[in-house]
Amino acid sequence: MESEDTKKIQEMKTDLNLLLECLKYQMDNPFSQKEALVTIHSICQQNSNAGVYFREIGGLMFVRNLAKSSEHSMVKEAALYTLGAVAEQNVYCQQTLCTSELFEDLTWFLSNNDSNTNLKRMSVYVILVLVSNNRTGQTLVRETGCITVLTQLFRTVLSKYELNLSDKNVFQSYQLWSSVCSTLCVCVNNPQNDENQMLCCSLFPHANDWLINCITPEVIRPVCSFIGLTLANNTFVQKYFISVGGLDVLSQVLVQLESDSHKTVSSAKLAVVVTKTVDACIADNPTFGVILSKYQIVSKLLTLLLHESLDSGEKFSIILTLGHCTEDCEENQYDLFKNNGLPLMIQALTESQSEELNKAATFVLHNCKKITEKLCLSLGEYSFDENEKQLEDINMKEKNLEEYWKKAKEILHRIEQLEREGNEEKIQREKYKDNVSSMNINIQNTLKHLHGDSIGKGPEAEDKDKSQSRKLPSCKSHGILTTACTNDHQMKTLLKSTNPVDACYRESGQNKTLYKADSSYSQNLHERTNFEKKNSVSQSSDHVFKPPIPVVKNRKQELPVTDPFTLCSDIINKEVITFLATDSHSKMLKYRCSGCIAVGKSLNSRNFSKLLHSCPYQCDRHKVIVEAEDRYKSELRKSLICNKKILLTPRRRRQLSSESTTSGGIKKRRIRKNFTKEEVNYLFNGVKKMGNHWNLILWSFPFQQGRKAVDLAHKYHKLTKGSKHEAP
Repeated sequence: MESEDTKKIQEMKTDLNLLLECLKYQMDNPFSQKEALVTIHSICQQNSNAGVYFREIGGLMFVRNLAKSSEHSMVKEAALYTLGAVAEQNVYCQQTLCTSELFEDLTWFLSNNDSNTNLKRMSVYVILVLVSNNRTGQTLVRETGCITVLTQLFRTVLSKYELNLSDKNVFQSYQLWSSVCSTLCVCVNNPQNDENQMLCCSLFPHANDWLINCITPEVIRPVCSFIGLTLANNTFVQKYFISVGGLDVLSQVLVQLESDSHKTVSSAKLAVVVTKTVDACIADNPTFGVILSKYQIVSKLLTLLLHESLDSGEKFSIILTLGHCTEDCEENQYDLFKNNGLPLMIQALTESQSEELNKAATFVLHNCKKITEKLCLSLGEYSFDENEKQLEDINMKEKNLEEYWKKAKEILHRIEQLEREGNEEKIQREKYKDNVSSMNINIQNTLKHLHGDSIGKGPEAEDKDKSQSRKLPSCKSHGILTTACTNDHQMKTLLKSTNPVDACYRESGQNKTLYKADSSYSQNLHERTNFEKKNSVSQSSDHVFKPPIPVVKNRKQELPVTDPFTLCSDIINKEVITFLATDSHSKMLKYRCSGCIAVGKSLNSRNFSKLLHSCPYQCDRHKVIVEAEDRYKSELRKSLICNKKILLTPRRRRQLSSESTTSGGIKKRRIRKNFTKEEVNYLFNGVKKMGNHWNLILWSFPFQQGRKAVDLAHKYHKLTKGSKHEAP
């Protein structure tokens, strides 16, 4: 390979030497010189070292002199083209050619009226190569007056705004004008040269005329590139460009291109080029964004941002321009907010993977942070300075209103709960009152019946009552036993069973006493119902219910037996108390969930489930638990039916061992697999590396399927025991 490379280098050097000799000895043959120059150019393009060698042998300076001294135009053009190509390929050649003499010669070619268009194009091309990325070349192009000639060409090469590129002469003139624009761009920037920018800013009015009168890609691209690079990072030039109406012109062109972007893609691309130029104009002076607000540039840029044909780099340029527009201009910030620019920025920030685009979107959002807070108050109806205080007041009011609404909702919810509980209590009280009133009516009817019997029968009933009064203790015990009844039917049977006691009472024959007892009883019953509501029935019922002892006039001796009506009233009193207590308590508990009231009981997973299932009135929470448990049990039953063994509770070892056996009672055993030689090697290597960590060895080497760590341990111990026995 080295011999081939050296051979190629040697051939290249030989060719260059021969071509240089051909140039020297073919001065009278311009066609041969042109062909030799074209061949030198192709060799330098193929090999980067060829230009350095050509400079070392003096070929570069000879070609420069040939371009100056030759009488033939084609030779001059070929020589200049070769110089530009070699200088563009190699930096050392660029530095060698970057002299004031060459710039003066190039200036003469450009200013000479006899020079044709191609010769001027080649001269401009050489200037472009010498000035590009070379501050020395930028200084020389200014000091030699070459830049002045270039600015004159920019004004005069194209005389008409209507370009007919199909015409050959017009097309050549356009190519020269485009090359001049590119050369001027290199003269003012990369690296930036403030002095050259000041000289080139005199072309702004002419550039504005071109933008207004000829909105075509062939004109807009070079002009916008020239304006953007001349403005870049130079506030003085930016102010001058705005003073001559340049920003207004760019805004008008951008509006027109944006309207045409819906029809053609090329208009959208040109709109992006103009957008970059606008950004360069306002980047260092954000206050100039006010001019853009007159043309609603922000809304146009947002519409352009949604164009499908744009790539991420073009979208980045648009978003960066939006950032500079909204940096210090409240009108543009408001316009961005009004046209839904913030959601677009957030979408670009979340969806894009480009860091530059994300930074630009973040820049826009940061600029519009304050205006977003202000616009929450009103959409620009008031001044932004006055809205700040009103915005704070409204924020405070909204916070207070939110707190009030929360409190109001809680109060309403509480009131609804209390109303529900009150309605339930009213319903239960009405039921209790109905039961008590029915009991009062039954008891009063019974007592009236007893009173009528005592008046109608007279002394005959008294004799019978005397005989029945001896049976009083048995009747009393019988009445006490009936106090266990709680419903209305049992109370009626209770009153029927107390007739013997009432017969004993008829022995007295005192109507007044019966009337007093009846009234006292009804009064006593009414007081008892009132005391029941106050939960103090048991303390006062015994004293209120006792009637006065009846006085018998026609009796010689007073009976030592207790008054039967007193006994009856005591029995009824106890009966009512027990009935009301048990009934109210049972009804109060009956309408409540047993899972909610069973607080003091010791509950577990078994008795709690039974407790919930036995309760007919379940709350929503426990009803969901019961339904979920029933659903889970039903699924388990289905799975058991489908021979899916699921252990709900721990089983004993015998049951598990019985399940592991087959239907015939025979346990399943693994198929025996002997260790291969490879597995034995794996085993010994694993023990050497890892010790007796059998699981690590099992997972580290490719043993057969079904091997376990215990198998490895047993096999290793067997092998080591066998080796110990064989060793002696």
